[in-house]
Amino acid sequence: MRASGGASPRPAPPKRSPSPTTTSTATKLLVRASSSLAMPPPRLAHLRRLLSLHSPPPHPLAPSPVSPLPLLLPRAMAGAAHAGVATGSAEYEEVLRCLSSLIKQKVRADTGNRGNQWELMAKYLQILELEEPIARLKVVHVAGTKGKGSTCAFAESILRSCGFRTGLFTSPHLIDVRERFRLDGLDISEEKFIRYFWWCWNKLKVKTGDDIPMPAYFRFLALLAFKIFADEQVDVAVLEVGLGGKYDATNVVKAPVVCGISSLGYDHMEILGNTLGEIAREKAGILKKGIPAYTVPQPAEAMSVLKQRASELGVSIRVAPPLDPRQLEDQPLGLHGEHQYMNAGLAVALANTWLERQGHLDRVHVKDHGTLPDQFIKGLSIACLHGRAQIVPDPQVNSECKDTSCPLVFYLDGAHSPESMEICAKWFTHVTEKDITQPGPLEQPHSSSNTKKILLFNCMSVRDPQRLLPRLLDTCAQKGLHFDQALFVPNQSQYNKLGFHASPPSGREQIDLSWQLSLQTVWENLLHGEKGILEFIAVSSELYCQDDH
Repeated sequence: MRASGGASPRPAPPKRSPSPTTTSTATKLLVRASSSLAMPPPRLAHLRRLLSLHSPPPHPLAPSPVSPLPLLLPRAMAGAAHAGVATGSAEYEEVLRCLSSLIKQKVRADTGNRGNQWELMAKYLQILELEEPIARLKVVHVAGTKGKGSTCAFAESILRSCGFRTGLFTSPHLIDVRERFRLDGLDISEEKFIRYFWWCWNKLKVKTGDDIPMPAYFRFLALLAFKIFADEQVDVAVLEVGLGGKYDATNVVKAPVVCGISSLGYDHMEILGNTLGEIAREKAGILKKGIPAYTVPQPAEAMSVLKQRASELGVSIRVAPPLDPRQLEDQPLGLHGEHQYMNAGLAVALANTWLERQGHLDRVHVKDHGTLPDQFIKGLSIACLHGRAQIVPDPQVNSECKDTSCPLVFYLDGAHSPESMEICAKWFTHVTEKDITQPGPLEQPHSSSNTKKILLFNCMSVRDPQRLLPRLLDTCAQKGLHFDQALFVPNQSQYNKLGFHASPPSGREQIDLSWQLSLQTVWENLLHGEKGILEFIAVSSELYCQDDH
């Protein structure tokens, strides 16, 4: 059934006053670390607006006309406790309010979160009549600790470049919940999202109650994705696991075309287990009997578990090597960073296997000289996923700044594990080093003496900053990069409307900064461990709490 077959929209509700937006993962912005400060977030709304307007960034090694003011900010701005960002439609605001009501304020380490009422997913599928539509979807299913979203973005882009109608479901989102649902490479339209939302919401509201509660936030979004992809008749649905694998909402797919497991590491240990073996077993829960599976080079403990589980299912799990850059015929990857060649290699294996199993290998022309087919190269080079090693210049600030030699540039990444923090730091030091030495329009090298590097950081309290911040600081220090400032921000933004005409709320809301003060203490203790190389200075919070332009 097409979108037009959905339930009729509800009447537009009255406008509501703005409410804080809560964000989920970690946030980082890099500048030399000589001062640290726990601060409220008004300025971050401007960055969000930049992201909503910004086209895919140029390759990080492309010439830059001036030496930037670098800021590194990871995926931590992804909204979780608030469902998305309103764009002006009163009905869309009502949809977001309903979505927000599904968020369960439960401690993630609660043992009930491990497969909590997993049997309910089958009931939701029955209510929404999704069992048969899901069985007809041609799915690429990807789990992992690091890189699963990037792998999905690469695989979707490859198959789209081969001429197929694609659906992509990823998480979390940065600006708007609709980012999680892509059709043919574009976020689903507001109109379609609203229509499909009410279709699912109304059916579930009628059939749920005390015995069968409404699905939790992510489960609802996964069900919504299945409805969208089925009704939009996509040729391929690429699904990123939300958390774990075995009990993830996406794992209701019984017969995907191919499965992939990206790099494994220590994350969500309060839910998935304290060893790599335990974590690997949860991720391996997406493997299915008779379904081809691929992974990347893994630590021995994790690989042993993956192979054991595959053997139990009577399938072999093959290791996809990192992509050789020479296979791209001098084209850059659309997602930046050396680590993306690992994810790209996995995506190539998944896309190739999907084409083979669906009888579509004739769509691609295999070359004799070892490079990838043209469609694969195009797909890998145009892939886009916000918040993954992303570079966002600020044209508004840069146009107003008198010092044209030092513009403002945000470097965004969603690292939230020790291993990812190290990779993020290596990427940031590499691309900013290139910025410093790159000649400008007059072919004169720019001095880095005025370039400041600021770290804007946040992580959820369930994470251990003692494991995250040292890897970031040490890796940067080894490359000769030190921060002039470190700013620790909360999960909340005072803005919930981030369209073209967004404006700050009339009054400033009081936000609890106790966790940010704890992060600041960890950071300062790390700096003291450097034996006073860096000087501490007092910074007025007013400097950073000014109104957005």
